[in-house]
Amino acid sequence: MASGAAGLARPARRRVRLVHPAAAQTRSAEDWWWDRLAPSGSGYHLLQSDSMLLVLPGPGPARLRAQRRVARQARRLRSPGSRAAEAKPSSPPAPTPLQEPDPGWGDRVPLEILLQIFGLLVAADGPIPFLGRAARVCRRWNEAASQPALWHTLTLCPPLAGRPAKSGAKAEKKLLSSLEWLMPNRFSQLQRLTLIHWKSQVHPVLKLVSESCPRLTFLKLSDCHGVTLEALIMLAKACPQLHSLDIQHSMVKSTAVVSFLEEAGPRMRKLWLTYNPQTTAILGALLGSCCPQLQVLEVSTGLSHNITPFQLPVEALQKGCPQLQVLRLLNLTWLPKPSGRVITPGPGFPSLEELCLASSTCNFVSNEVLGRLLHGSPHLRLLDLRGCARITPAGLHDLPCQSQCFLGGRWAGGMRGSLPTQSSYPLFSPPELEQLYLGLYGMSDRLTLAKEGSPLLTQKWCHSLRELDLSGQGFSEKDLEQALAVFSDTPGCSQLALCSLNLRGTRVTPGTVSSVISSCPGLLYLNLESCRCLPRGLKQAYRGPEEVQWCLEQLLTSLPSPS
Repeated sequence: MASGAAGLARPARRRVRLVHPAAAQTRSAEDWWWDRLAPSGSGYHLLQSDSMLLVLPGPGPARLRAQRRVARQARRLRSPGSRAAEAKPSSPPAPTPLQEPDPGWGDRVPLEILLQIFGLLVAADGPIPFLGRAARVCRRWNEAASQPALWHTLTLCPPLAGRPAKSGAKAEKKLLSSLEWLMPNRFSQLQRLTLIHWKSQVHPVLKLVSESCPRLTFLKLSDCHGVTLEALIMLAKACPQLHSLDIQHSMVKSTAVVSFLEEAGPRMRKLWLTYNPQTTAILGALLGSCCPQLQVLEVSTGLSHNITPFQLPVEALQKGCPQLQVLRLLNLTWLPKPSGRVITPGPGFPSLEELCLASSTCNFVSNEVLGRLLHGSPHLRLLDLRGCARITPAGLHDLPCQSQCFLGGRWAGGMRGSLPTQSSYPLFSPPELEQLYLGLYGMSDRLTLAKEGSPLLTQKWCHSLRELDLSGQGFSEKDLEQALAVFSDTPGCSQLALCSLNLRGTRVTPGTVSSVISSCPGLLYLNLESCRCLPRGLKQAYRGPEEVQWCLEQLLTSLPSPS
């Protein structure tokens, strides 16, 4: 009988075990998080706020632990397969008075600290979508996220940009409806605004900006259509601090841009344009001194280039924009306007620091044109002449941006003659050229290139050059050896600033490369692709000090040992 009773009891126990895992899974869903994130005895406890679960140091409030214990017991009682459910129901526990939930540490952090934290995140990733999500955490975070000081930079792009016209128009209207509330309530201190891929609602957006953003200083319209004259004039009048306009790759009529420059020209500092047949009208306005304080001017064609060259009056541009610091004519085919029989040099660009004439095709920039542009620019720091095959080292050597540095009792640079002694002038170093790009990409096979003259470049700027690009140039092995040997023979070579060297497609030899690496400890980038005089396996680009040093080790092992 006892064995029979035991046999009858076994199925009951099995039934309990069959139901028990599901009940245990339901019961331990929340317990798993509590035990994993803040196990007993770890010195931490969990605090649940509106939408966050925080791990905080300390044993935790006793009230929260008691509430969790009571909740666990209640779940055990409600489990259908638990033994407590099959047992005789007991009297319910006495109800505990309801208590207000703990607001959490978010409400205890000072508003000033939250603003600093939010400011770092906004500076890294922009205000959207972080500030919108942070405003839903708690009241204190909402108050911090609502501060207009955090909304100083904004980029707006419809979510369905690039889709069919109807879908894009609906997305723009939906975003515009949100901006109607955001502009007056969040963007009162907006300074930088970028609109990308707006096709139909540009005018309403710019109208909202002119009504709610009086501190706007920078406006960028990228791939935008329907930019009207009224919208630009409205911005020029309503935003007295607006000094930078970028309308590259956007459909904007030249008359609208000219009218904008006539209204806001005296305060304009930066202007970005895309070349088209109407650009000459805008350049004509600049030549007429409508923007005397302009510092940055960039005109580009994007991926394509203009087939018909246009004439640029260099001397007139120097008179119309005397404060120009950056001039970029990217991928343009242009000619300087003839100066007539009598060559009258212009005033130059005395403040120019960057000149970029890079092009993917052969252009008409020669030594004479470069001299007309830079004859009055002693402070040039960046010179980008990629694709300018007509420029020679002799023409670059005659530029006024000379390296003049008196070091160790010796005068290094392009000036010679009677020099002051070291006792009278211990150290004199004016601004010098730091970045020089002379690469010829995909066009060196069709041109007759100079084979000599590279030492004129390195001897002049060896102390100041940080980046040098000679890719595709036809200098001979001996000429390159003399040019790069300057970095080894210069006194005080530990002070050399060279950190990037591009020798792609040149005739540089292993001995020359190893000497440069040894003499320039700060070299971080070295491009040796397609260098025919180097051994196989080393014709590649090296990035970082580890890869550059590895290249040096391989070169030293490949060099023949002296007999």
